[in-house]
Amino acid sequence: MAAPLRLRISTCDRPGFSRVRCGRGARPSLPGIAFYALCMTEIASPYMATPRIIVLGVQPTTPPFRIVEIDGEVVGEARAVTDVLEAAAAFGITVHDLDDPDVVRWVGGDKFTWTRH
Repeated sequence: MAAPLRLRISTCDRPGFSRVRCGRGARPSLPGIAFYALCMTEIASPYMATPRIIVLGVQPTTPPFRIVEIDGEVVGEARAVTDVLEAAAAFGITVHDLDDPDVVRWVGGDKFTWTRH
């Protein structure tokens, strides 16, 4: 009869995951099967930033522009990054890093996308 299956749980280098190693009995020479199991804790849940500023995709008009939302409301259109910064300043938001997903969400392109592809 085969030895009982033993599980050994240890931390893993991937956030939110634990490594579960499976092996049979007292025979350490048998190769274990490593797989990753998701830890069901709140800390391990994926973090979604909810930025106050959302810049939507490029609108196919002449000249093209992007719609800017702040706190869930449409506040205007932007034709360049400076327009986004001006809209944020009008609502009292100081933006230090336009690439920070906690501050600005870019939909349909990044801060360099201002024309339709």
